[in-house]
Amino acid sequence: MEKKLNEILSIIQNKYERTLAQRATSCSDAWRMNPEEPDNLRTCFAIDRDRILYSGAYRRYHGKTQVFSFTNLFDEEMTNRNLHIAYVSQISRTIGKYLGLNLELIEAIALGHDLGHCPFGHDGELALSKCCAQHGIGHFHHNIESLHIVDYISNKGKGLNLTYQVRDGIISHDGEVHNTQLRPQSDKTEQDITEFIRKKKAGENITWMPATMEGCVVRITDTIAYIGQDIEDAIRYNILKREELPKECTDYLGSRNSQIIDTLVKSVIVNSFEKDYIAFDEETSEIMLKLKKFNYARIYTDENVKKSNQLIYRTMGILFDKYLDDLKQHNLESKIFTHFLNHKEPEYVERFTPAEQVRDFVATMTDRYYNEELKDYLLPWKW
Repeated sequence: MEKKLNEILSIIQNKYERTLAQRATSCSDAWRMNPEEPDNLRTCFAIDRDRILYSGAYRRYHGKTQVFSFTNLFDEEMTNRNLHIAYVSQISRTIGKYLGLNLELIEAIALGHDLGHCPFGHDGELALSKCCAQHGIGHFHHNIESLHIVDYISNKGKGLNLTYQVRDGIISHDGEVHNTQLRPQSDKTEQDITEFIRKKKAGENITWMPATMEGCVVRITDTIAYIGQDIEDAIRYNILKREELPKECTDYLGSRNSQIIDTLVKSVIVNSFEKDYIAFDEETSEIMLKLKKFNYARIYTDENVKKSNQLIYRTMGILFDKYLDDLKQHNLESKIFTHFLNHKEPEYVERFTPAEQVRDFVATMTDRYYNEELKDYLLPWKW
């Protein structure tokens, strides 16, 4: 049976490889830091996708904020991190299909790219980053933490041993940076990734591109997936009216999320087909940037949104210091032991400092877990 399965996989894979565009990433190019025996049903990138999909970090997506913190407590249709991941995966697969790229690599990167997001989205990220910098372990960036999770936290601290191409795609996504064109930096090495992490933690602002066309697709799709959906959520949350959207943007992109996605996806496909880069056309890129700036002014920095997020900034340092003190006091009843370190191999504990362990524990939390831990610490209930 094993022999026959190997023959079937070879036939199917050869047929699939012939459909790939010239600049697509071949499954035969995949490599891991720790080589493994081949699977007779799945390619290396399909294995990576499944490892991410079945990881604990992936399961926690559904409990993490996308933009509007605490709203899922009373409105379960507000977008959470899990929905965003699904949108990125589906949209990037659509683009990849038309460009003849490796869909299994795209899906693996898309599913894993936000694993390192801490509770409460970007506000939680900023608050945690401040704590990390204060304790001498460098700034916190969720894309770096995403790679850290698949390398050192998942699988009881042994990591998932993902391929280089998936790991690079995960750390190279950045929906906050506006790019009209993304050209793969195909000559990157593991040392380059290490240096990138060092510089980003030190606060440096450096240019960084994915190593593959597939990584570029996921990176450009990250923005496509959130820019219109955030508008829909803001309208649902009653901090924005559809008629308030800038007419210049709606006339070109559309006023609804489905229209915005449709316009942006078509621009990427048309302007990237048979090219060695992934890109929007200049006009679409310019209009999208204006819409993104509108979102920042009216949504992400809205007074009501920021007011609800003040709790995060006031409490992140409290919890960080609590867990750090629990480690120093060797308080084995603390959740950082019972829910985190007790489930890690000794190599993880030996490799990382107490402050780094606290960072990782907090970053893995869902919004609800964070709230419960905060209440338990500040308002302990005694029977």
